[in-house]
Amino acid sequence: MLYAHDTQEALVTAAALVNTGVETEDLPDVPALLAWLDEHRMSGVRRGTRTELVEVQELRDRLHDVWRAGSADAAVPLVNAILADAEARPYLTRHDDVDWHLHVTASDQPLAHRLGAEAAMGFVDLLRAGDFARLKTCAAADCEAVLVDLSKNSSKRFCDTGNCANRTHVAAYRARKRTAG
Repeated sequence: MLYAHDTQEALVTAAALVNTGVETEDLPDVPALLAWLDEHRMSGVRRGTRTELVEVQELRDRLHDVWRAGSADAAVPLVNAILADAEARPYLTRHDDVDWHLHVTASDQPLAHRLGAEAAMGFVDLLRAGDFARLKTCAAADCEAVLVDLSKNSSKRFCDTGNCANRTHVAAYRARKRTAG
């Protein structure tokens, strides 16, 4: 299934945010958060405070809970709670080099509300399409990173945070060579 650009971007950003706290703490301080926001082209007000950092870290845990929900039925209340907490009010906008797309909170709302509402709207699109299973955890035995599978046939198994697919395939190849030789 093909999703709108803003849905894809929201889901990929949500996965990236979750992955900042899976293996190590990649958002330990405000400068790290600001750099992450730049990397993910997050628009709107940035207060650059410790409080803002803590709110984003707390949101990260809530987003991770959606991945861990296990089913669409279990995920829906989590997604609805994120939308309610963010007081989401969708509107169309365009800015920078991005044509018309959906924002769900005003640009002056708290960063965690904006991140949460955008992620939740991405989850909404997956849930409405019956594609909740596209929220996955990396198939590598030594990785717990999350991913969103936006491939046409829903066959993506490995995250993009490390070299998980290559490492897994090389290990399998070497194991086959050992047993064959």
